[in-house]
Formats: sequence, C-alpha cells, structure tokens
Amino acid sequence: MARALLRTAEHRLRAALPADTGAVVSTYPGASRVLGRLRLAGRLDVPVFTYLTDFSVHPLWVAEGVDVHLAAHAVPAAQARALGARDVRVGGPVADPRFRPAGPGRRRAARDRFGLPADAPLALLVAGSWGVGPVRQVAVELRDCGAAVPVVVCGRNEALARQLRADGIEHAYGWVDDMPGLMHAADVLVQNAGGLTSLEAFAAGLPVASYRCIPGHGLTNAAALDEAGVAAWIRDPAELKDVLGDLIDGPRGLLQREAGHALFAATGAGPADEIARACRTRGPLPLPLGRDRPTSRPSATVVSGPGVVSARGVVPASGVVSGPVAVPGPGVAPACGAVPVPGATPALGTAPAPREPRSAIRRLAATAAVACVLWAGAVGTAVATTGSGPGVIHAIGHTLDLDDDAHLGGPHQEEHHS
Repeated sequence: MARALLRTAEHRLRAALPADTGAVVSTYPGASRVLGRLRLAGRLDVPVFTYLTDFSVHPLWVAEGVDVHLAAHAVPAAQARALGARDVRVGGPVADPRFRPAGPGRRRAARDRFGLPADAPLALLVAGSWGVGPVRQVAVELRDCGAAVPVVVCGRNEALARQLRADGIEHAYGWVDDMPGLMHAADVLVQNAGGLTSLEAFAAGLPVASYRCIPGHGLTNAAALDEAGVAAWIRDPAELKDVLGDLIDGPRGLLQREAGHALFAATGAGPADEIARACRTRGPLPLPLGRDRPTSRPSATVVSGPGVVSARGVVPASGVVSGPVAVPGPGVAPACGAVPVPGATPALGTAPAPREPRSAIRRLAATAAVACVLWAGAVGTAVATTGSGPGVIHAIGHTLDLDDDAHLGGPHQEEHHS
C-alpha cells in the first residue's frame, strides 16, 4: 500500500531536483522509497543517500535502490542491515551548530531570558512538534517527585500549554524558536519519542531520559538509545526521582554527557564525509541527459519531510559535494518529502512529457479508494475490539462535533482521548 501511494509522487519529486544535482540525501522514509524506485527504474542517475534520523529503524526506512544508508550509531546501522540494507555506514549524528555545551555564563543568561529559576535543577520535557503523549501526567510527576522543576515545550499544541498552566505547571511553552537556549538553561532532557531533539541534547551536553514513551517508534527508540548507552530509559515511575537525580548531579549524568559528546567528536564532519567518500568511489558523476556540463561543481540536494527540525551540516562543501543545499527549517513540511527549488529545471535529463489527465484521475481515484478502505478498517477494528457498534458511532460523532468544548480542552479531554 505504501508503494502504491508513494508511486504518485515520483514525477513531482524528480521534477524538484535541479539539473546539476550530483547527489540526493533524504531524511524522510517516504522520499527515500520514491528515490529508490527512481534509481531502480533508471530515471535518476546520481547516487541517493538515506540519513536515518532515529536510533530505531522502521522497515519503511530501508528502501531498495538507495545507494547508501547513513546511521548516527552502530545500533541503528545494525538494525538497517537486518532489514535488508546493503551498504550501511555510520556517519554520526547531525545537529544545528547552535546546539553545543554552555558554560555558566550562557546558562545564567538563558535562564534569565526565559524567566526560569536561577538555581533550581530544571527538567526540560519535550513531546515533539505536536505535543503528543501523556505530557500532563509526566509534568505533574516531575513536579511532585521533587527532583527538578519541569519546563515543558508543547510544540504547536497551544491547548496543552494552557492546560499545563492551569495544572500549576508554571513554565509551559508552545512553539519555541530558541530550543538551544532552553537546553542551555536545563539540567536534563525528558522525552517520549527519541527523535532529533535527543540528538540536539547530546550535542548540547544534556543528559537524556526516556519516560512514558508513545507507542511505536517512541518505545523502540527508547530501547535503542538505552542499548547504545546514550540515554536512560525509566520504565518504573518509582525510579523517576532517583534516575533524574543521578543524571543531574551523579556519575550517570557525567557518563551520558561524555557518551553524547563522543558521538559528535568521533565523526569529524559527520555524514558529509561518508557522502563525499561514496561519491568519490563512484568515479566522475554522470552528466544529466541532454545537458551541457555545468560550470560549477554539482550540488547535493537534501530531501526532507515532516518532523525534521534541523538538518544543517548534513552536506557542507567537502571537495566533492558542494553548492547550495536545500534544507527546510523548523515546522516546514514539504509535500511528499520533496524540496521545491525555485527556478529549477523540470528534471534531471530531458524534460518529461506532460501527464495525461486520465493518469491524474486514476491516481486520485486510487487514493480515494485507499482512504475509504483505511477508514472502514479503522471503524471495523474499533467495533471488533469494543463490541459496541453504536458506541463507536457515538464516539466518532463526538469527535467530529466541533461545537463540543470537551475535545477543545474541557475537563474530560484526557478521558476522551484515552
């Protein structure tokens, strides 16, 4: 099903690549699968790299046709190989250069800027750009255990921030542009998904704890981070206070800071080195079909998707891969994982022929049919698991009732979502 849906993006993604592209780096699994198909079909004649942003590798991450899969650590590299990836290389993590360890002066300035306590230990609680998971419960547990003052970032979930402030959590924020500053102010990061924010915390010298992780990739990332020895996984709420105290002031925190710093210190320029090395081993990059040799060196295009907070530093100029790099910033979610390039030529090679209207109609019909099947499957599963068809219909109607204040932050919101 994933292959069928992603096939509709092939034409647009190929058209988004500039004519002088020398390599394509994907940081989104959907884009990787589309690029892999283009490589297998011979419609893309430059190497494709997938950068695995998480420590846990979902099967959709490994795409046939991708030349090289790049991992931040040996643990995700081993998972990618087990899923069938042939050429897997450990290139280290990637983070914005602003995420770096802070001295006492920078720490005090960051706390003053955000109005945070000057001397109390602070636990920075993050839940992704959507603010999902049992954030309210964790914030209250952090406050009540006494190990640290909770500082919560809710992303775009402003309703959650308001609820936390109503719960007595004083330092609750929505979308924050200065995450490096908050990390400089904090003593420990508590997270529930294990994505790019964890890598940024490692770069900032902040110990990381996984707690009450969201189902799916949150749990698998917590397990992988724990296996790699770079983050603590708190499974028992009774251990919360002791583990956080050890991470803030104890030897465990010191060991984790050293392990996180070692990820970056051991890899030099990071994945860019591996990208350049792979391009060199291929010999001269082939010219795009039907075009003259470009006067400048070929560039690397970074193809990203939702949830990518920062990919700066993935492909700096390194002798082989140079030129402009298209990198979306915070909150940018390009359609189908493609990076639109203003003024770019339609494709690598000869210009594609216009698509026939019938083809677009067929794709639209197929997408609508799949959506209907998914919706019917979800409802059917709910009926089968609850044993109450009318109850499920009532729940769906309650969810879609935009005039009902309950789903907008009323007193029964937590029960309704559970």
